[in-house]
Amino acid sequence: MRIQGLFTAAKLLALVAVVIAGIVHIAGGNTSYFNEPFDGDYNVGSIAVAFYSGLFAFGGWNFLNFVTEELQDPYRNLPRAIWIAMPVVTLIYFTANMAYFAVVSGEEMLSSPAVAMTFGNKMFGELRWAVPVFVALSTFGGVNGILFTSGRLFLCGAQEGHLPSFFSFIHIRNFTPVPSLIFTCLMSLVMLCSSDVFELINYFSLILWLSVAACIVGLLYLRYSKPNIPRPIRVHLALPISFLICCIFLICIPAVVEPVNTGIGLAITLTGVPVYYIFIKWKNKSKAYDTVFNKVTFALQTLLEVVSPEEEERLLGPTET
Repeated sequence: MRIQGLFTAAKLLALVAVVIAGIVHIAGGNTSYFNEPFDGDYNVGSIAVAFYSGLFAFGGWNFLNFVTEELQDPYRNLPRAIWIAMPVVTLIYFTANMAYFAVVSGEEMLSSPAVAMTFGNKMFGELRWAVPVFVALSTFGGVNGILFTSGRLFLCGAQEGHLPSFFSFIHIRNFTPVPSLIFTCLMSLVMLCSSDVFELINYFSLILWLSVAACIVGLLYLRYSKPNIPRPIRVHLALPISFLICCIFLICIPAVVEPVNTGIGLAITLTGVPVYYIFIKWKNKSKAYDTVFNKVTFALQTLLEVVSPEEEERLLGPTET
């Protein structure tokens, strides 16, 4: 986590520099790019699809939920992280985008392969070389965060019986979910085969917001069916209901505007159904299947030096609490 802290500090330093440069630029009376901020052709469908790219770019707000097990005293620290980090991150990114809009014209922004580079060339002079360095550090931090959270997502799925058991294996010394991390990397490489990053974002976003909406429906159902069970973290019902309405908007409107991309995204999601039935639902497996599965599991344990959580507890012995 120290390296992640370094990447985060570098990203915040770069964003603060952008914000300060933008404030100086605006203070000098350079506000011409704000004269017609909503000029252009747009409709509800285009706005919904545009939200996909925007929400993807600012993704990561929900990653902490995936690693609650790694938190110390999550009942206290998780709400603190939400109420402190979310407003701070929102403020920084909002002011950074205002700085971009103040310095970079709409035409330059659309044609630029990297808006931060265009901004740096205009505002930082001889120090513009630092912009790609900080962008690279920010990218590494994002990738590291995704690997950290996604790997544990697959680990928890395997522990709950929703994925093959070897995804729950962890390294015998570093205690990292190596099989899950490798699987995350392989899936990322498959996604890189797409020639259009925006189509890939649309596929991913549909699946993401469909899953988020399903989680919120489950939360509302439990609040209705089991209102008295202990809930260390509890919010007013207006919040999840409002969020659910936003999720429905993000799912339904793009489905009408871009039905082909929606169908492809659903098809990608449905590829998990046969995997679930073969590896999880199918209980009376043949001996040949068990033999192959056990050999694969043994090979992974040998090559990656991983063991199941139960085996780890047996090797380490009981721990004091």
